[in-house]
Amino acid sequence: MSDRRHTVTGGPMVERVDISRLSPVGRRPPLGSYVRQLWGRRHFIWADSRARAFSGNRDTLLGRFWLVGRPILDGITYFLIFGVLLKASGGVENYIGFLIIGVFMFSFSSKSLTGGAGAMSAGKNIIRAFSFPRAAIPLALVVRETMSMLPVLFTMFAMILLIPPHATVSIYWLLFPVVFLLQALFNTGLTLYAARLASAIPDLRLVLGFFSRFWMYGSGVMFSVERFIDHPIALAVVQVNPVYCLLEISRDLLLYARMPDLTLWFTLGAWAIVTPLFGFIYFWHGEEAYGRE
Repeated sequence: MSDRRHTVTGGPMVERVDISRLSPVGRRPPLGSYVRQLWGRRHFIWADSRARAFSGNRDTLLGRFWLVGRPILDGITYFLIFGVLLKASGGVENYIGFLIIGVFMFSFSSKSLTGGAGAMSAGKNIIRAFSFPRAAIPLALVVRETMSMLPVLFTMFAMILLIPPHATVSIYWLLFPVVFLLQALFNTGLTLYAARLASAIPDLRLVLGFFSRFWMYGSGVMFSVERFIDHPIALAVVQVNPVYCLLEISRDLLLYARMPDLTLWFTLGAWAIVTPLFGFIYFWHGEEAYGRE
């Protein structure tokens, strides 16, 4: 509440306002207050995500088909190159299902990474026009990508069930939503990190495309890494890669009807907790910089 005092000195009335409680616009609020403000914008985040979830390809002739069409075409390309030409399918049970799960699941994390890198640039007009927690922008992107993945997942399930050699529905499929939740949490942190870094270094948006491809090759998307990597240190590095863990767990549950190794669960779970926690704090620390020219 402002402390207003009126003084009449024989001339115009003078109003004195206590400005001690005022603060500059755009200053980073305390973390607790920031989280409460963000929670207060949850309806905006949901509405924005729902409105944009399936509109990314609205200017194309096939529209929403490209949500699933793009990973399908990627899968066909990788199958011809790695499965047919390079014979990377050797020793892999149900290589087609192996490849489908790899391509479809990796696309979720890849799109979150590259989308996060462009999030603050795309939202610069709303950032300069309104005062709100800037984390709402990358979080809305994560929710949007998660919603967009739902038809992709249904397509993935249909393909591994219908394309020979067919996968079989088992009780282990019930654990897959847990895997998807862990991936979504990890992607949240990934998006927050990418959003702040690319906001400070715009050129990073170009570099992340190359990193995403390198990450794909190092995650066993198209081939079994154990077949091509025999150096123990290099293999250990690959095995702590969160996407490697994600794909191994998903393939065990959906293709091979077996319980994945507990080490994979613990590693993926650790990434899913640590990445969004520290990613949120890291993004919050840069709050004052996002609206600058």
